[in-house]
Amino acid sequence: MRIANRKIILALLAVASIACLLLFGARGDGQEAGEVYQHNEGTVFGTLYHAKYLYDKDLKAEIEAELQKVDASLSMFNPQSTVSQINRGESDETDEMLDEVLSLSYTINKATEGAFDPTVAPLVNAWGFGFKNGQLPDSAQVDSLRALVGLSGIHLQEGRLTKDNPRSILDFSAIAKGYGVDRAAQVLRTYGIRNFMVEIGGEVVTEGVNEKGESWRIGINRPDDDSTSTSTELQDVIALSGKAIATSGNYRNYYVSEGRKIAHTIDPLSGYPAQQDILSSTVLAPSCAEADGFATAFMVLGLEKAKAILKKQPQIEAYFITSDEKGNYQVWCTEAFETLRVKN
Repeated sequence: MRIANRKIILALLAVASIACLLLFGARGDGQEAGEVYQHNEGTVFGTLYHAKYLYDKDLKAEIEAELQKVDASLSMFNPQSTVSQINRGESDETDEMLDEVLSLSYTINKATEGAFDPTVAPLVNAWGFGFKNGQLPDSAQVDSLRALVGLSGIHLQEGRLTKDNPRSILDFSAIAKGYGVDRAAQVLRTYGIRNFMVEIGGEVVTEGVNEKGESWRIGINRPDDDSTSTSTELQDVIALSGKAIATSGNYRNYYVSEGRKIAHTIDPLSGYPAQQDILSSTVLAPSCAEADGFATAFMVLGLEKAKAILKKQPQIEAYFITSDEKGNYQVWCTEAFETLRVKN
């Protein structure tokens, strides 16, 4: 009799368990016992980073160690970095990270017809960004510096880098943050983590779900002029999982000289600050470095040329904010990007 009663009880518990699964949904986030969402933040590359991930251990030290490796390879503001030593002509030896970023740079440079070019640094500096000199260049200076610009003059072979013009320098600022996010995300994947979000200065990689069990919510800022970087008003919010996103815009990094707005995105082909109709360029891609590079290039190219390039790059999606004649913001995005927008 006791055995029969036990069977009945077990059967009832099984039915109850199935009912709970139907009511609340089976747990599909891969969470194991003892795991909680860890929250890490800190400073890197002159900005802030944030990481949220589902795991039973805090991995802040591991994440920051990887980000420091990126800094030691790619930072122009670290005098001992690999790229800094190459720029000064003290070494021609590269490393794994620089090789990866330079290889991707070649690809994006070709895909954007030269609009993305990490050799644009001399012009960036001349226009008062990067290592500022405080004086605007004239046309003769711009023409002279353009001779130093062109990724085709940079050659990488078996871990050594040579330059056609020894005065040419590399600046990976337009792709290094995105690459840093990718490397931090890879650290988390190495530990088998399937639910995470990593962000550096607005460049983001997502995987799985957030603490609410939903796709990660990522905001796209309104491109209001804000050189203090304090404005947080959003133009849009998207639901994202398993993708990287990066945004480029001239609404924060700029200055005004003699009544003229000088923005930090420099056209490597003309040598002058880009004066295009795109105010903010947001790109989705398999990697954040790729999204970062294309977002910058689209700021240089403008809306119509960017649309033409998107047709040839099926792996990326884009969201552009432009302004009409009355100064009202207009949004154009690819069809796949449209499906990610969170409706209010």
